[in-house]
Amino acid sequence: MTSPQHTTVWAELPVTDLDKGIAFYSAVTGLEINKTDMDGNVMGMFKVSDDMTGVAGHLYQGKPAGDGSGPTVHLLAMGKLEEVMQRVTKAGGDVVSEPIAIPAGRFFYAKDPDGNSIGLFEAS
Repeated sequence: MTSPQHTTVWAELPVTDLDKGIAFYSAVTGLEINKTDMDGNVMGMFKVSDDMTGVAGHLYQGKPAGDGSGPTVHLLAMGKLEEVMQRVTKAGGDVVSEPIAIPAGRFFYAKDPDGNSIGLFEAS
């Protein structure tokens, strides 16, 4: 059996207020998130360089676990990790760990304003 290049094909994060969720994740990651309507489903789409091969995801208006007990989605964040940690706090989230080094870079755990568990990653 051949191993795939990617095991994650998509990520969805529920937020209680889509516009506030888009503002939070845009501010924290430094990435472009576009509000899109797909056949009546309005969502905030993370922009990738190639829609056909990029691994991305979206925010949708839904019911977050609220206590961080759901899955943790790890997102690329632009800039130094310490700056990203400050942006999380400033945007209304909570930093819940110190930076953790792995061979590919560093990341830390945080919670968004709705309590979703997220990891924010800085590549080496």
